[in-house]
Amino acid sequence: MAGTGALPQPGSSPAAQSYADDQSAAPSPTEVHVAPSGPPPARARLYRAAMLACGAALFAFLVISIGPATVVASFRLLSWRLVLLIVFPCIVLKSFDALAWGFAFSRKPVPFRSLLASILAGQAVASTTPAGMLGGNAVMAWMLRDRVPLRQSLSSLIIVQTTSTASQGLFLLLGILVARWWFSTSLPLVRVMEWLLFLEAIGVIGFVTLQMRGMMAGGHGLLSRLGFTGSSRSREVARDVDENLSAFYRRQPRRLVLSLTCNFLGWMTRAGETWLILYLLGAEVSVATAVVIEAFATGISFATFFLPTDIGVEEGGAVATFLALGMPAATGLSFSLVRRVRELAWTAVGLLLLAGKRRFSRVVAQAPEA
Repeated sequence: MAGTGALPQPGSSPAAQSYADDQSAAPSPTEVHVAPSGPPPARARLYRAAMLACGAALFAFLVISIGPATVVASFRLLSWRLVLLIVFPCIVLKSFDALAWGFAFSRKPVPFRSLLASILAGQAVASTTPAGMLGGNAVMAWMLRDRVPLRQSLSSLIIVQTTSTASQGLFLLLGILVARWWFSTSLPLVRVMEWLLFLEAIGVIGFVTLQMRGMMAGGHGLLSRLGFTGSSRSREVARDVDENLSAFYRRQPRRLVLSLTCNFLGWMTRAGETWLILYLLGAEVSVATAVVIEAFATGISFATFFLPTDIGVEEGGAVATFLALGMPAATGLSFSLVRRVRELAWTAVGLLLLAGKRRFSRVVAQAPEA
C-alpha cells in the first residue's frame, strides 16, 4: 500500500514551489466563499427548482400510471439480491472509472485507492448539490491535493472527461449497430440515436480541437475582455493546463488509448449490470438487448446533459426505451428505480469519504509543528 508522501517544502526547487502554490490555491470545500447572490443566481435557482419540479411530476406520473403495487412487487422479488446489485457490478464499474482517470495523468502515478475515493466523493457532490459536475470535479481535485499538483489534476480531469465522452460515443455506436441487426431497422428510436451519435462525435472533435489550441488560456482571455479580471496566478495556471493537455495528446498516445479503453469497459460493465438487474427482475433478455438498452440510455443522458437534475428524466427515458423495444413499461420503471437505489447507496459512501477527508485535513492543519 502506497504511503502518503510529505509535501515538498516551499523554496526547495521551482517544481516544489509550483506544487506548494497549487496546494494553497485548492481550498477545502468548507473554505470556499460565495459572493452575494444577485439576479443571475436567483434565476438559476428558479430554473433548477422548475426543472426539479417537472422531473418530480414526471416521476410521479410514471409511478401512478404504471402502479405503485407493481413497483413494490419488483423490489419484493429482488429481496436480499438488491444488496448484490448495489455492490457487485458497481464496484467493477467504479474501478474502471478510477483506472481511466489514472491513465489520464502523464507523470507520477496516483494510488488506485486515492483515485477511487476521490471519484466516489466527487460523484456524490455532483449528484446532491447545485454545483453539479463542476462541483464534483472540484472535489475530486481537492481530494488529491496532497498527492498531485492542482494543475495536473485539472488537466487529467479534462482528459478523462474527453475519453469518457468519446468512449460513450463508441458504446452508442455499438448499441446502434446491435439494434439495427437485432431489431427492426425502421425502429424510430434507432434513428434518433443515430442523430445523437452524430452530434456527440462533433462535440468530441470540437472539444479536443479547443484543447489543442489553448482552451484554458483562451477562456481566461475572453473573461478578461468581458470584465472578469483574474490574478496572474490564474493566468499562469491556465497556460500550464493548456501545455499539459497539448503535451499529453502529442506524447502520451498509449495512456490516452488506455484511458479510452477503461472507460469503454466501464460502459460494457453497465450493460452487464443491466442484464443482471433484468434477469433478477424476471425479465430474461439477451446480452444484445442489454447492450442496446444501456447504449440508448447513454444517448438520452447526452441529449439531456443541460438539465440540472435527472430525476424523472432517467425513469422516463428507460420507460420509453423499453416500450420501443417491445418490453413492458413496468419493467423499465422497476429497472430505473433499482439503479436509483444503487446510486443513493454509493452517494452515501462518497459523502462519508468526503467527510472523513475533511476531518483528517482539519486535524492535520491544527496539529502542532514538530
